[in-house]
Amino acid sequence: MTDPKKKKKESPLINLAINIIIPVVILMKFSGEDKLGPVNGLLLAISFPLIYGIYEFVKDKKVNFISILGLISILFTGIIGILQLDAHWIAVKEAAVPLVIGIAVVVSLWTPFPLVKKLLFNEQIIDVAKINRILDEKGNHKLFEKRLTVATYLLAASFLLSAILNYVLAKVIVKSASGTEAFNQELGKMQSLSFPVIAVPSTIVMGLALWYLVHGVKKLTDLELKEIFNDPENM
Repeated sequence: MTDPKKKKKESPLINLAINIIIPVVILMKFSGEDKLGPVNGLLLAISFPLIYGIYEFVKDKKVNFISILGLISILFTGIIGILQLDAHWIAVKEAAVPLVIGIAVVVSLWTPFPLVKKLLFNEQIIDVAKINRILDEKGNHKLFEKRLTVATYLLAASFLLSAILNYVLAKVIVKSASGTEAFNQELGKMQSLSFPVIAVPSTIVMGLALWYLVHGVKKLTDLELKEIFNDPENM
């Protein structure tokens, strides 16, 4: 039975509309001199994901490292457009965010809070308490930690792939001077292509990391798949 005290999950469609669809439409259709203008169009476009991100922070009352980097990325896009910096910095910015996340994922292995547990081995996806209990009973926790380390490197590889693809996509598409209508349209085109070109291959690599981790859990706990994952109806 669903706990009424649990927070209602955000709609993926709302997230997609606010973070991608609306900004892309504004950048590509309403940034002309006869409409909002390049600067105002850019500011309005980035305001949607920026305000939504701040709203999520306030609502959840917790700081999320990856979300913070996302907000910083949005702010830098605005700064590049307003200050009319070289378009090359868009490619650098697009690559920097996933690269920083990938480095943080690996570095976090040597901290008490490995990010792989936040991103893959977490209570929203997996029945962590049950698995930890069985690992302790079977004395397999050290073997699991080794598998978790390999999964961490696979996860970091997905962000490295995203960084490379981000950079290439930005360099190929964004060539106009910043602060112009053409620059905004190119930003919109880049954003619209980011899902098929970047998100899909990166998600596949991340999925491989999750599969590797879950396969290890099966071997070390003798649990079936349905026993490893949390029941969405009870979340």
